[in-house]
Amino acid sequence: MHATPRTVQRSLPWLLAAVSMIGPFSIDAVFPAFPLIGARFGVDAAALQQLLSVYLITYAAMSLFHGAISDAIGRKPVMVGGILVYALASVGAARSTSFAMLLGCRALQGVCAGAGLVVGRALIRDSLEGAAAQRLMSRVMMIFGVAPVIAPMVGALLLPLGGWHGIFWVLTGFTALLALALALLLQESHPLERRTSFAPRPLLASYRAFGRDRLFWPLLISSSVNFAGLFLYIASAPGIVRGLLRLPAQGFPWLFVPVVLGLVGGAWLSGRLAGRRSAQFTLNLGYAMLLLACALHLLLAWVWAAPRLPWSVLPLIVHGIGVQLAFPTLTLLLLDRFPQQRGGISSVQAFASLLLCSVVAGVLSPLLSASMLQLALGATALTVIGALSWCWYGAISRRPLARPLASADAGMALQADIVEPH
Repeated sequence: MHATPRTVQRSLPWLLAAVSMIGPFSIDAVFPAFPLIGARFGVDAAALQQLLSVYLITYAAMSLFHGAISDAIGRKPVMVGGILVYALASVGAARSTSFAMLLGCRALQGVCAGAGLVVGRALIRDSLEGAAAQRLMSRVMMIFGVAPVIAPMVGALLLPLGGWHGIFWVLTGFTALLALALALLLQESHPLERRTSFAPRPLLASYRAFGRDRLFWPLLISSSVNFAGLFLYIASAPGIVRGLLRLPAQGFPWLFVPVVLGLVGGAWLSGRLAGRRSAQFTLNLGYAMLLLACALHLLLAWVWAAPRLPWSVLPLIVHGIGVQLAFPTLTLLLLDRFPQQRGGISSVQAFASLLLCSVVAGVLSPLLSASMLQLALGATALTVIGALSWCWYGAISRRPLARPLASADAGMALQADIVEPH
């Protein structure tokens, strides 16, 4: 069975890519400003790392609710409201007079930033099915992929002009304009007749129902860990660029350009494969690329104690390709487990992924960023967990399930791609 694509507005990929860019832009743009922020407030590197950890923790916690709220009141109000509050939080960050105030504003940014990412995934699945949904997801992720390289470059360019305050003023202007564009251009994709109530008891019941689904867990683990290995390098950017590579603030593109090349290339390839090859083929190829990248990371780190440019960063291209080949299809498979509660499923996925990323940023990165070999070992461990989870899904999806999914949704064509031989 194959899904028939629906017509979507031309601006949708750009709007969804823009709201998805806020997350990585908020993380990476402040990296070049760490020394200035530390000097301004008299804090050390460990405290500065909390600017990332606090943002990710609140991002993860609120992500549990963004999707469920959008299931109740619609996708558009949640996205527009979240981006507007994010803009206000950025104003507060730019005007911070203490490190505690800056941390508080970063926490508020995290609360709101996930609205676009979480709800945007559900909106894609509302609008399209099957291969068409995978293509749109891949297009969004291709545009989204430029954020990590733009962010540190913008941050570094703003330092001599507006200092670290200028970074947050740019975020304010960008999100204010984006909220206006969403209000004017975004079409609601979740009609009234499909909405659910938002209350603690039904919400917890939904999450318990997710947990009882056997195929939910391997998909959740695979999609959550999928990006964590690459994110370990992104979160360790200050240590890699300034410490191991001994480059100035303008040297961050050495790390982020390979990442973006891989992410954009992988998203393009995923879109090309959609509808032409099975979901199983795409995901197997993605994990093959991820494991190859880890092998290259380990080999180069073992050969050279000190990293060398450009060779030490080139495996990040392969790593990015693998992430983008696997992630769109994993996400769509997970969303299709419960077609009537896609917002809630997207929330749980985002929560798990962001909670893991906060651990990567706050715990693993400080522990492992002293050497490229330690980073390679950490990234390999995370990638292997994801690959094993994907194998787990493949094994149990071929067994009779305790209960069939109550869904005639055409998006289950993706599920058929896994279960049926090709």
